Amino acid sequence: MDWKCLPACIGSLPHLDPRLALDTVLRHLTRVPFWPQLPSIGFEENMYAQYATRLPGANIDGERKRITVDLSGYDPEAFYTAVLNEDLDYFEHPRTSFHGLYEFMDNWELPEGALALKGQVTGPVSLGLQIVDSATGKSVVYDEAYSEIVRKNLNMMLRWQERFLRQKCPETIMFLDEPSLSLVGTPFAAISKESVVRWINEVFENVRSIKAVHCCGNTDWPMVLSTSIDILSFDAYNYGHTIGLYPREVQDFLDQKGTIAWGVVPNDPDALAGETVDSLVERLERAMGSLASRGLPMNQLVRQALITPQCGLASLQDESLADGALHMLDKVSEAMRDQYRLG
Repeated sequence: MDWKCLPACIGSLPHLDPRLALDTVLRHLTRVPFWPQLPSIGFEENMYAQYATRLPGANIDGERKRITVDLSGYDPEAFYTAVLNEDLDYFEHPRTSFHGLYEFMDNWELPEGALALKGQVTGPVSLGLQIVDSATGKSVVYDEAYSEIVRKNLNMMLRWQERFLRQKCPETIMFLDEPSLSLVGTPFAAISKESVVRWINEVFENVRSIKAVHCCGNTDWPMVLSTSIDILSFDAYNYGHTIGLYPREVQDFLDQKGTIAWGVVPNDPDALAGETVDSLVERLERAMGSLASRGLPMNQLVRQALITPQCGLASLQDESLADGALHMLDKVSEAMRDQYRLG
């Protein structure tokens, strides 16, 4: 789809009040709104804790801010019964962990002119690395049986969320947030690239939405582009030059109607304070230019682009700064759309 440099956002905001968070979202993001994760409320809103709530045997420890499971003692029977029966209701998201989602669905109207509603689920690599065996401290991603449970859980939670969001909007974008993809190929994540591709595709099985993966670090972009995704979202503020190393793979992705979401607005307070709309447009054009200089048409790059922050905005830890970042995002999008006549 040609998004023509419209603004979108990654999952989190620093707000404590879901109502104020949604007011912020819907003032700035009318074409591609999203429901916000609100980790400042508590660990239950953490992106890993949210998607561990239906995992068999998972212990979500808010005091220690960690998630564990006894790999020798969990009972998966009820879980697998729900999976085999396609019982999406079993994977209903608990209200105590998804304040932003239910605030939006219960109390707000979809903005006029919205093209799609964005949701997000934590990816299988990142979630699997974060949850550890209580006995050994080893990540469950390395346990074949429980790693499969993690993937099936994410697939079912994603499909439940997709169905829920479609009550509000007929078109949805479902993001897998995968910060730990930046660890693949290092000693910190002994996971093959083939496994990464297979796991992401498994989580997206039977999903009707536009499919996206977000990684806020540098990773093997051809690996991610070879999955079943429609949108690649990445931190273009810090790593914009890295995508230019793979012109053939990016061209193939764009030719298959893929979209690049360029995370060019910083989510660090000091970096944000040091930037202007003009400086961010220049940075974005430089990142896109690394591909254009290798033969990709600039008009295709800007047509098949979304503009986002580099990652979630909860890291700003201040509601006014998050509002300022979204205002900056709007203005960068507007400048690009004007400059390249994308309106």
